[in-house]
Amino acid sequence: MPTAGQRGPADLAYRAGSDLDLLTRDLHRAHDAFVATGTPGAPLRPLVLESWRRCVSSGLDPEQTEAPWELDDAELARIRAEHPLFAAMPVVRRLLVDSAAEAGMLVAVSDAAGRLLWVEGSHRLRSLAEGIAFAPGANWSETAAGTNAPGTALALDAPVQIFGAEHLARPVTPWSCSAAPVHDPDTGALLGVLDLTGGPDVAAPQGLALVRATVAAVESELRLDRLTRPHPPTGSRPPATRSGHAVRGPGRRRPTQPDDVPATLTVLGRRRGLVRTAGTDDATTVELGLRHSEILVLLAAAGAGLSGDELAVRLSEEEMSAVTVRAEMSRLRSVLPGVRTASRPYRLESSVRTDLEEVRDELRAGRLRSAVAHYPGPVLPWSLAPGVVDLRDRLHHELRRALLTSGDPDALLGFADTEHGRDDLEVWRAALAALPAGSPRYAQVASHVDDLAVALA
Repeated sequence: MPTAGQRGPADLAYRAGSDLDLLTRDLHRAHDAFVATGTPGAPLRPLVLESWRRCVSSGLDPEQTEAPWELDDAELARIRAEHPLFAAMPVVRRLLVDSAAEAGMLVAVSDAAGRLLWVEGSHRLRSLAEGIAFAPGANWSETAAGTNAPGTALALDAPVQIFGAEHLARPVTPWSCSAAPVHDPDTGALLGVLDLTGGPDVAAPQGLALVRATVAAVESELRLDRLTRPHPPTGSRPPATRSGHAVRGPGRRRPTQPDDVPATLTVLGRRRGLVRTAGTDDATTVELGLRHSEILVLLAAAGAGLSGDELAVRLSEEEMSAVTVRAEMSRLRSVLPGVRTASRPYRLESSVRTDLEEVRDELRAGRLRSAVAHYPGPVLPWSLAPGVVDLRDRLHHELRRALLTSGDPDALLGFADTEHGRDDLEVWRAALAALPAGSPRYAQVASHVDDLAVALA
């Protein structure tokens, strides 16, 4: 997959010291000739000429094209709230928007389908940009708006600069832009594009460098957010408290222990579980062995608890003795002293929130894009424990079923682009059916569907 770091100097719109007036005249001459004859009247970067040809072959009219409005205010607000890049917008604003506003530039963030979700920066420039429909809710994919940095970056899945008349749609030729795709740090799925738009300076080498640096910071922020995000204890809850005591059942009480702390358990796409406990003074992160990971996720899913025999059956298809189960539970308590467990039945008495519960919560709330973003892979993919295999299959099928009935191309492609979705022909076919024919990814998705169909025949 191309990344920002793989782009070379030949891909820049122009080099430092270039004569921009001469370059502008040559580009306008090439543009006029291409619109009239289909052949540029002056040299063009191959990246630009290939994009122009793609756009024209899709039926785009360079003289009449304006980016279409696809999202009304309500739909825009909903997609923003659910989109994985929502969590990274404070970083974008701090690193790019504030300085862009002072320099008279705009910063735009799109989803993977090319629809602009945020356009921020200079107030004066935002008003001008609305005149060419460069505003939240408009579709700036290549085949909707012609050659432009956000749309072409999506089409190529690579950083792109477009200078002035390198834009194919004539109303956009006074503008310049630099853009780079943003990928999910866990799955590699394409999330959208970060774009810097304004005058000629935007297409200078430093413009692209600034965008690439911000994309790197955004992807780091997404990774950090998933590791450190606090979770409310709405999954496996500790017993309700009353007057400083925890109620364990009719007539049974014990004093609340000072080492009861909330914990999060990460098992999706991981070989071994990662537990983060948050105390009053500090936080601790522990990577468990596979067996302890299996026990903890099974107890978290069981809620009311499991007998020794039930836990043994869920851990192994072979017979496991009660002594072995007790020994494993004892070792688990020593590894995680802050997470309280009980016996008869085995159960969690501390609050342990799992990331698979988070995905289920997003699905129940109808936030499909967010569910996909929080699903980096199946539950403990290396585990052969029958109970874990059952949890793994049920969650994967729940998410997949929701995707197949959604008709949401952004969510479908977010899943399809991952390692666990790359060979799923049914999902790719659903994504192809959901994409408009003019989508920048339509041809690539159609080709992948054909390849999978042949491979699986």
